[in-house]
Amino acid sequence: MEIFNAILNAIVLGIIQGLTEFLPVSSSGHLELAKAILGDSSTAEASLLMTVVLHAATALSTVVVFWKDIVELLKGLFQFKWNEETKFSLKIILSMIPAALVGILFEEEIEQLFSKNILLVGAMLLITGLLLFLADRAKNTERKVGFGHSIIIGIAQAIAILPGISRSGATISTSVLLGIDRARAARFSFLMVVPLILGKMAKDIGSGEISTSNGNFLALTIGFAAAFITGIFACRWMIALVKRSQLSWFAYYCFAVGALALIWAAW
Repeated sequence: MEIFNAILNAIVLGIIQGLTEFLPVSSSGHLELAKAILGDSSTAEASLLMTVVLHAATALSTVVVFWKDIVELLKGLFQFKWNEETKFSLKIILSMIPAALVGILFEEEIEQLFSKNILLVGAMLLITGLLLFLADRAKNTERKVGFGHSIIIGIAQAIAILPGISRSGATISTSVLLGIDRARAARFSFLMVVPLILGKMAKDIGSGEISTSNGNFLALTIGFAAAFITGIFACRWMIALVKRSQLSWFAYYCFAVGALALIWAAW
């Protein structure tokens, strides 16, 4: 029975991660809320392990959806010329620096945030909603991503480490508020996170932090599959929504869920 519950929870968490990683409603926040509702009693280390595995699944979803873009970038990069692909790759690297620094310097503090801190999640969801609400009303969004933009968007991504702040919501909203074209904003947002997640996975595997002793291997595998399949559909859907300037509904959703989370925490 315990194994069945673990597998069921993994499927639910995987679907939630697959949807919310790309939809701007905070995957980490929804995972923490789901864990609390499902009565998850895992340790902070095991809880973070599941979160990392599910994020790896959606990173793979991003690679599948944007594989042509990634191939073109790699081709251009290995020509060793100052071309558009090289510039874009450098912008991606710049955008990674703030989150990488935060992840390295505050790793233990971040880990403790992923322990069903519903009050924090609720407050951060309200901030996500506000960002989306403002971005949906932004005008003159026709710019390309510049090097300065990359750093600012990277800072937004670093802040989105907090559970409840949507990574895609924060980075896309910041991009749009900077005047960047919506389609370019979505593309940059989804591609910039892939190296970070893969780097995090490599670091944890190398240090021995990710091991089957910290969690149920079967549940982790099933959760990964659920997040990967759901993520492919959600990623494509989100790109279409951003192009059509339909972020307000997600803002209202974040306001509602954030308020409910605060009430839940108080109760």
